[in-house]
Amino acid sequence: MEAGGGGQSHGPAGDLCSHFGPAAAETAQQISAENCYELLTKAKSGGAGDRDRDRDRVYDYMSRNYLQVLRTPGLYGRLTAGEREHILARRMEGAKVLAVAETSEVLDRGGSRDSSPQLPPPEESGQRRVFCLHPERRQWEVLTSLPEGVPARGSGMCTMYNYLFVAGGVDAHGASARVFCFNPLTGQWSPVRPLSQPRCQLRLVPMDGHLYAVGGECLFTVERYDPRADRWSPVAPLPKGSFAVAHEATSCGGELFVSGGSLFYRLLRYDSRRDEWEECPFNESRRRSSDMVAHRSLVYRFDVERERAAVNVYKYNTVVKVWHGGARFPLQNPLPFRCAVLGDRIYCVNRSHTLQFEVREGGREGFLPEVLPPPAEARGALVPFVLCLNRDQ
Repeated sequence: MEAGGGGQSHGPAGDLCSHFGPAAAETAQQISAENCYELLTKAKSGGAGDRDRDRDRVYDYMSRNYLQVLRTPGLYGRLTAGEREHILARRMEGAKVLAVAETSEVLDRGGSRDSSPQLPPPEESGQRRVFCLHPERRQWEVLTSLPEGVPARGSGMCTMYNYLFVAGGVDAHGASARVFCFNPLTGQWSPVRPLSQPRCQLRLVPMDGHLYAVGGECLFTVERYDPRADRWSPVAPLPKGSFAVAHEATSCGGELFVSGGSLFYRLLRYDSRRDEWEECPFNESRRRSSDMVAHRSLVYRFDVERERAAVNVYKYNTVVKVWHGGARFPLQNPLPFRCAVLGDRIYCVNRSHTLQFEVREGGREGFLPEVLPPPAEARGALVPFVLCLNRDQ
């Protein structure tokens, strides 16, 4: 799939700046998923100096090419539990940065709706970019570009195991089932097993080492991706009569939460152990939310009030199963945004600005006064997420 395979490269993460640097792994070119366990075994039996160096090289290869290691028969299953934890921990080391991808949405998040899925207008066509926010300079820099095969409109995006996954969307032939992933440690894009059915305007959510493709245009079905088996499998569909498009979805505490559609205040919870959906307590808001994310045991819902130039923030406690808040915060340019969690901050991003909502103990949370600029000349809707970039520089 990657490194040892024929993935499409759009420049390594090191092209960003000297702060991150290129992936210095000449030795990784001599290692493959087929021989790395043999090399690891040899390294363990060598002398102290050589053993540590050679073992570290193999661990580095496996961490950089984690999905390929997962899928290789006779490799991941032979690793000890400690080795599995170690290579994943290595992969998640380094600078965690906020990143955004340019895309377009079939459904206007302000509430208007096209009569049918359409391709983006000419000014929004062309290859889409992925930007990251430089942690020191606080400036956006291009990380990569989406491959031409990735639909620019209506796709779902999320990160898992420090890979960016992009699924579904609308292309010239209609709804797409294609799935791609980007590896920031190698700079490569690679195809992933396609969805079981084409989906447009889906939500893609990671949970417990799996991806969940939730709903889509006129779809109530949900499917789950197992990266080790490289397989999508159906799970319990959204309850009948809920909504045809899952506008917001997030995972919290090993459970999947979905909200949105025409019944704005509804919140559904999916229990993967029982493969069942259940209704959560209603939210008092009757507005379409801008986005919904999870932090610790709380699900945060952000509702934009354009007429009052404000944002209402609601919190659902997944432990005691009650809603809190409804606090209103003024916002000069009240446009819908999408959110991502980095540390104790929730970044709310659109083409006009990037807001920072700080989560604090004791109810003193709120938006910080500093408003970050958006990526220069960004097109379409911006989908934020968090990636860990090269740890060697």
